Amino acid sequence: MPASEPLARALRPFRAGALAAALIGPAAAAAQETPQFTPEPSEAALAQGSDEIVVSHGYNFFGELSYPPDFEHFDYVNPDAPKGGEISLWAPGTFDSMNPYSRQGRAGRYSWMMYESLLGEMPASGAGLPADQIGESYGLLAWKVEWDPGKTWVIFHMRPEARFSDGTPVTAHDVVFSHNLLLEQGLPSYAQAVSRRVLTAEALDDHTVKFTFAEGISRRSLIDQVGGVPVWSKAWYEETGARLDEPRLDPAVGSGPYVLESLDVNRNIVYRRNPDYWGWHLPINQGRHNFDRIRIEYFADDNAAFEAFKAGVYTFRAEGNSRTWATGYDFPAVDNGWVQLDELPDGTPPTPTGIVFNLGKELLQDKRVREAIALAYNFEWTNASLQYGLFEQRHSFVQDTPLQAEGPPEGAELEFFQSLEGVEIPEAVLEEPARRAHSSSEERLNDRRNLRRAMRLLDEAGWQVGDDGVRRNGEGEVLSLDFPISSSSSATLESVVETFAQNLELMGIDINVQRIDPSQYTLRSRERDYDLIFDNYRAFLQAGTGLMQMYGSREAEFSLFNPAGLASPLVDAVIEAALQTESREEEAAALMALDRVLRHEFFMVPVWYNDSHWVAYWDQYAYPEELPPYALGTLDFWWYDAEGAAELRAAGALR
Repeated sequence: MPASEPLARALRPFRAGALAAALIGPAAAAAQETPQFTPEPSEAALAQGSDEIVVSHGYNFFGELSYPPDFEHFDYVNPDAPKGGEISLWAPGTFDSMNPYSRQGRAGRYSWMMYESLLGEMPASGAGLPADQIGESYGLLAWKVEWDPGKTWVIFHMRPEARFSDGTPVTAHDVVFSHNLLLEQGLPSYAQAVSRRVLTAEALDDHTVKFTFAEGISRRSLIDQVGGVPVWSKAWYEETGARLDEPRLDPAVGSGPYVLESLDVNRNIVYRRNPDYWGWHLPINQGRHNFDRIRIEYFADDNAAFEAFKAGVYTFRAEGNSRTWATGYDFPAVDNGWVQLDELPDGTPPTPTGIVFNLGKELLQDKRVREAIALAYNFEWTNASLQYGLFEQRHSFVQDTPLQAEGPPEGAELEFFQSLEGVEIPEAVLEEPARRAHSSSEERLNDRRNLRRAMRLLDEAGWQVGDDGVRRNGEGEVLSLDFPISSSSSATLESVVETFAQNLELMGIDINVQRIDPSQYTLRSRERDYDLIFDNYRAFLQAGTGLMQMYGSREAEFSLFNPAGLASPLVDAVIEAALQTESREEEAAALMALDRVLRHEFFMVPVWYNDSHWVAYWDQYAYPEELPPYALGTLDFWWYDAEGAAELRAAGALR
């Protein structure tokens, strides 16, 4: 089922690349176990009895890798970027743990960046390497990857020089331990999904690890799943008796380029670049991890944080507040050229952020009620009156990408829907244009046309207005909604929620907006103790089993990645079929269908988005002239400008 030509063209890699993976017959000579990549299969792979073996220096489900085995560095980095200096950023609220994998507590910002995996992940972005391609990963702790064409198993050959920060070697035994630890003590949604798909993990020797996968399932997110598991020291866990699911301030030993230098609970965290890091010589690390220190300063709210930035308490700020971006940067340091303001391109789809309905609440299971509540949000007035007209209205889960569904399904997308079996597809999905966010009047907050429409929907749903102006159902129960927000939220977000609540009150809805401290907010969000919450899902550019954790039914009751608790047989069917696609064109059609059905299910009021990164920084940092499309990369491939820093100090701008 070919996709349309523009769609197919847009989904191709950004530049033609070598096919680094090769199909090798079993008679080929076994590879030597050495960090120098060779295309011959190893004895361990030949022992699996497969007729053919794929050997590669990285992984991409569709086979193509843009960078060859002997690449020197990623195209977008400055390989000669100087090392040194400090970058400081801010974080809201509080933290009480340096274990980012715990089910409890608030983990310190970037506490996950001390850990590495077999296939690399990008610091501070979470995106698979590299930042100029989609779906490609390259060996980090592993230097060679082998699998059979059916992907029933994979073998990783690890770099023997890899070391944890305490100097002990990183081994296959640590990989197996980490995999099992996540299954035993990690998030239930992760453990259940992975244990159904990954049957065994075994260390064939100290530096060779094999994973075996279940039959009869999609081959998606198998090799990249196990290749992306953070690797911890088995010895450290055994010696300390620590658990993965408990908060603690003593972080587990990692093998990454940064280590924890110091922390002051609820005030700051400092990470130090490890001069003894084992992997400085690797091509994927050239031009990256350039700052000697990364400091995170904590503040109670956005207001306090911004005042601290103006005073130079911290030096880099990714701005998310439109009011601040429009009116706040008029202080002397900007006028003097000491603080730079940049709007940098962002090639990723905007995060699907909005007002999320808790579908576990009975009253919100009625779609008419959800649609009525949504009509209280006036994007046009909000954007013009509170956000200085700087945002666009989001409609899609893959906004402004070739995957965004528009009119009625046609071509490859329609063929995809027609291929689905055993699931009912509503006529609206097949015959109507993809759902878009409603429009409102910019002139007044309470758009009367939308309020009248909302009231009709509530009447139809059995929520009638009484003499006191409050809506009740036939049993006399009040239509009441709890909407918690964090006290560390920006003043603009609070204003948006408050004006939204004003319109709900005009409808006769009892809305309780609760401003609570960050720790309580985290607990309530994890326990889904809310009716509405301002939260987000994740956008997608490729099919993977992570889609099930976010949007699937099986773990919907407890998945932290599914704040609505969405459980839709239609969404499940689309995701399952997307996982079975065998070409980029088929995958694109399936993901467009997924965008369409997610919008049809309507479990979130879409709000605004920004197609650029707004960044402000004291003029002592630099970045590559051509930024990659999929990451801003501040902590990844920016660097410290010592000359600029010296000028700031000489001028008395910074200490």
